[in-house]
Amino acid sequence: MILTFTKANEIKAGAYRSCLLFLSLIAFATPAHTDQLLPGPPAAIRVDFTADSISVTAIQGYSNRTTGRVLTPEDPVRIASVSKLFVALGVMRLVEKQQLDLEADVNDYLDWSLRNPAFPEKAITLADLLSHQSGLRDGINYALPMDALLEEELRDPKAWDGNHPPGTYFSYANLNFPVIAAIMEAASGKRFDRIMQEEVFRPLGLYACFNWVHCSDARIAAAVTLYRPDGSVARDDLRGVRETCAIVPARDGTCDVARYRLGKTGSIFSPQGGLRISAMDLARVGQMFLRDDGQFLTQDSLKQMLVIAWSYDGQNGDSEDGYFCAYGLAVHVLPAPFPSPGCKDDPFDDAIPRWGHSGEAYSLKSGLWFQMKDQSGTAFFRTEVPDNDPAGHCIYFCD
Repeated sequence: MILTFTKANEIKAGAYRSCLLFLSLIAFATPAHTDQLLPGPPAAIRVDFTADSISVTAIQGYSNRTTGRVLTPEDPVRIASVSKLFVALGVMRLVEKQQLDLEADVNDYLDWSLRNPAFPEKAITLADLLSHQSGLRDGINYALPMDALLEEELRDPKAWDGNHPPGTYFSYANLNFPVIAAIMEAASGKRFDRIMQEEVFRPLGLYACFNWVHCSDARIAAAVTLYRPDGSVARDDLRGVRETCAIVPARDGTCDVARYRLGKTGSIFSPQGGLRISAMDLARVGQMFLRDDGQFLTQDSLKQMLVIAWSYDGQNGDSEDGYFCAYGLAVHVLPAPFPSPGCKDDPFDDAIPRWGHSGEAYSLKSGLWFQMKDQSGTAFFRTEVPDNDPAGHCIYFCD
């Protein structure tokens, strides 16, 4: 089934080759389910887009297998690490308001000190955090409880790379993003979830939220439940009922958000992966990048996000076996701009650079990718992905 949404006549989204055939979402085995779950293929959708049109090129499954609600293009899902790109959009909006500076020492904003204990003299910048070159590592829990303090948690040496100064080495780490959220709060005097509503979702006309906070009852009713391949629930089995506690609660289990302190924790809305958004709204953000019309962010700001901040040379980062070879400000770049040791070949076999981000959590894989040459892109998610999926990290490396 192909559904086309267009603002110009006869404009069609470009078709991708090779790996994106994998994303046609057709050849997925149906996992074993309990008697309470309706049988059928995993919930999955692929949306192709140009600057002026969006086409749903594949869609299947239920948003909830118990209620039998069929997946629709506007149903929100926990999109995992694609969330990071949206946080970067929020940062850039604050940069344009001169509330943040990408190259400033982040201690200029915080009332506590962010320093790698192995390199206490070396400042850490927002650009370092957004490009995963800050030195932070996921050696500690990044889903910190509401009453935790980053200042205290980051005293643990397991949170840091003790071998490389900030700004010199890439290592993908979720922990960067609670820190970024705390900096956004400290600079603006507003809570992270409200910043994202005011600076990103409303200006772009998106029906999105972090950890279901600010999402309407209608969006709660449309929530995509994430199931594991065995049919057990991994996340968000809401069935139209809001969670009792939509944030990461305090250590004692309490959920009074009034106790939350701005600029101190940053993690309770899961900035690293907790965005709930539909495939259609992902595509709308991709369209914003393609149009580059200065309406949401200036052309200079978008360029700053997309310019490669780090490229693998064989020694300057952890490429995760060739998965990461070039990265901007919370933007993954494919392929690497030049042959890099240990990096995968062009996953699309067309040598056309693409920008975006992937997501992988709770048996879901997702992605938002766009390219400038043909002014086109794709957004997708698929659920019930096995941990031992033979594709592994294959959201686009599919051979």
